Amino acid sequence: MTRFPKVPPLVPPYDKVLSGLLCFRTFADCEATLRRLEDLRRHYLSGGDKKGVEQCRAVALLGRNRAEAISRNKRVRLQKRDQKRELANWFRIWLENPGIFLEWLPLRKDSQEFRSLLETEKAILGME
Repeated sequence: MTRFPKVPPLVPPYDKVLSGLLCFRTFADCEATLRRLEDLRRHYLSGGDKKGVEQCRAVALLGRNRAEAISRNKRVRLQKRDQKRELANWFRIWLENPGIFLEWLPLRKDSQEFRSLLETEKAILGME
């Protein structure tokens, strides 16, 4: 069984802003989540709020952990596992270097591999 890093709980006042923010059902949902997290991270960073930055990272870490868990679940359709593997990578990149994520994402979305995943996602959503 794979162990994931412990995710710190959301604490006030950050819980009001960050609760419910995590959504990665689709690529667009995940992108919106990471864009919002980056906006909040920059806001907290500019104010010297290390706890706020840490709380943003906690949400992204939870997203990565959940996406990785789904990507490894053999009961989940292969196409959905591939999608979650991709999204786990998005969270990983944001966690490792959030400052470059918004520059990296358009390049990734322009790749043939991603376009193929996006087409598969559209097919999956059509089946649900």
